[in-house]
Amino acid sequence: MKILLIKDLKTLGKKGEIKEVKDGYAQNFLLPNGYGKIATPEVIASWKAESERVAKALADEMATFKEYKKILDNATIVIKKKSAPIGIQGSVSKEEIAHSVEENLKIVVDKKHIELKKALKTEGIHDVEIKLGHGIHAMLKVEIIGE
Repeated sequence: MKILLIKDLKTLGKKGEIKEVKDGYAQNFLLPNGYGKIATPEVIASWKAESERVAKALADEMATFKEYKKILDNATIVIKKKSAPIGIQGSVSKEEIAHSVEENLKIVVDKKHIELKKALKTEGIHDVEIKLGHGIHAMLKVEIIGE
């Protein structure tokens, strides 16, 4: 019986491969556990169409992230905080940076994707790494001004 694998299976193959297996193995293990489907022409055609759609969506997302990277690498965000005798009161949080990026650059960034090497507690320009996804990272300049 020919089976189209819809999940990776260490002992058999990778997702998307068509494998010849014994009928009992297919009927008792692969099909009930959702590892594969019987490889009919309709199933193969729909799998290829779905794979192409997913690949196109991934390519579009990558292009969007690369565009965001260009914008973020060349941008400087200004955040105003109350002054203290040394530096500023408190520190600049990831949430404040994410809000400022969304407000000024119209790019939505989750605060969990912002990487701070150390707390931003002094005035001046600081580099902040933002992980956009799919291995694309941007370096944003954050200027902290005391009021």
